[in-house]
Amino acid sequence: MTAAGRRLSWILVAIVVLCATVVAGATLLDRGSMIGSGPTQGEKIAMIKAERARLLARAGGETRIALLAAFRIAALLTDALAARADSEEERMMDQLPGIRRRAFSDLDALNTALRDAIARPGEGARLAAGAAAERARASLERLAGIDDLPLVLQFTPRFVSPRRATGDLTLTPRGAGAAASEGPLRLGAGGRASEEPAVPTVPRYAPAFAASGENDPPVQVEIVGLHLSLDGGPAPALAIGNWRGQATIAPERLRFLVPREAFAADDVRTTFVTGLLSFRRGSRTVAVELPFVVLPDRPGSLAFDQKVRAMVPESNILVSPEILARAPTGETRTVRRCFDPPAGWRFDKQSRRVIVVERLGWVDDIGDPTLNGGTVEFVGDEGAEQICVVVTARPATKAARTATIGRFEATVVRDRAEDSIVQSGVRALDWREAVRLPIEPGTVEWKLYLRLFDEIDREFDGAVSTDLPFLHVMLEADGKALVLKADPAAEP
Repeated sequence: MTAAGRRLSWILVAIVVLCATVVAGATLLDRGSMIGSGPTQGEKIAMIKAERARLLARAGGETRIALLAAFRIAALLTDALAARADSEEERMMDQLPGIRRRAFSDLDALNTALRDAIARPGEGARLAAGAAAERARASLERLAGIDDLPLVLQFTPRFVSPRRATGDLTLTPRGAGAAASEGPLRLGAGGRASEEPAVPTVPRYAPAFAASGENDPPVQVEIVGLHLSLDGGPAPALAIGNWRGQATIAPERLRFLVPREAFAADDVRTTFVTGLLSFRRGSRTVAVELPFVVLPDRPGSLAFDQKVRAMVPESNILVSPEILARAPTGETRTVRRCFDPPAGWRFDKQSRRVIVVERLGWVDDIGDPTLNGGTVEFVGDEGAEQICVVVTARPATKAARTATIGRFEATVVRDRAEDSIVQSGVRALDWREAVRLPIEPGTVEWKLYLRLFDEIDREFDGAVSTDLPFLHVMLEADGKALVLKADPAAEP
C-alpha cells in the first residue's frame, strides 16, 4: 500500500469513529431527557389519587358537606387528565402541553387547599379551598375541545336524600290485650322488639292496618359534558354499589335512574359514596369517579334551654312612727302626716289600719282620758303612692286640755324577680315532621343546642343562623315558638 493509500484509510477510520461518537452522545442526551428528574405523568396521577383518597378518609361530617364541590372538581379533573395520559403515562411532566401542565398545577393547589381545610377547619380555609376549586374548574373546562375523549363537566345530585322508610324507625305496638308485665317495647336488630334495655329512641309507631308500604323513589343521576357517547357505540355505564346500569342518552347529557338502596347509608352520619362511570372507546375503557354525599336516616337532635323570669310578690308589715297631736284648754288641734313607702316597695292600701295609741285629757291637772274625743284617721286626698294620717286632739269639755297619740300599720309589697330554668331535654329531629319549641312567657334568655348528623355541633343564644345545612329554623310570627324543620333540599 502506498503512503497516500495509508493516509486515506486513516482518514476513513477517523471519520467512522467520529460518527460513532456523535451518535452515542446523541443517544445519551436523548435518554437523559427521557429520564428527567421528576415523576412521570402516570406516577403523578397515582400520587394525586392516593392523596385525595387519604383526604376523603379524614374528612369529617362538616367537611364532607362544606367541601363536597371541591372534592367533586378534584375527582373530575383527575380522571380527565388520567384519560388523556393513558397512552403516554411514561411521559415526563415538563414535556406535557401547557394546558395539561397548568391543570396538574391547579390540581396540586386544590389538594393542598383541601388538606389545609381538613387539618385546620375554619371559614378562611373553606374559602381558600373554594377559590382553588374554581381555578381547577376553569382548567377542566379548558380541556374541552383538545380531543374527542369523554369529558364530564358536572353531575347531579350532590346530596342523596335520606331513606323514607327504615326498619329501625317503625315498631308494631302491642295488642290491646297484651299483659302489662311485658314491659315497654325496645328496639332491637332488624326493627324487632328486644327484651334488653336499649338507648331511648323516637320510634314511629305503625299498627298493622297502617303499615308503611312506601318505597324510596330511584335517584336520578344526570351527567353533563362533552363527547359522552359515540354513534353506534355501547352506551356509557354507571356502577354504584352492587348496581350497574346503562345511560339514557340526550345531547351532551347522560341520565341514570339508580335504585335508592344502591347508595349505602348510615343511620346518623353522612357518608361518601362513589359511583364509577365508564366509557368504551374501542379497546380502551375511560373511567370517571362520581362522588356523592348520602344523607343519614336521622338528621340529628336538639336541646332547648330557657331562663324564665317571673315576678314573685313579696310583702312585709310597715309600722309608722307615732304621731302626737296636743291641744290647749278648750281647743282642738289636728296633725297631718304623709308617708312614702320604702324604695322599691309599694303600699297595699287594702291592708292597712290606724291605731290609737293613747288619748289623754286633763282638767286642773287631773288626768281623765274620757275628756279627749280625738281620733286617728286616714285621709282621702292622699297621693296614689302615699298614706296620709290625721291625728286629732279634741276636748270633751271647754275646761279640758287634750293630747292624742296615733300611728298606722300597713302591708308593703314589691315584686321580686325569680329565675327558673325550663329545659326541653334532648329531642330528635325528623326529616318528615317539624319540631316546635314553645317559648315560655317571661323568657329573658334562651340557648339552642344542635347536633346535626352526629358530627356538626352548633350553639345559639337568642338568635339562630340561617345558613345551617339541611335545617330551617324559624320564629313564629307571634314570637311564641321556634320551629325547626329538617329539609333534604336545604343544601348549603
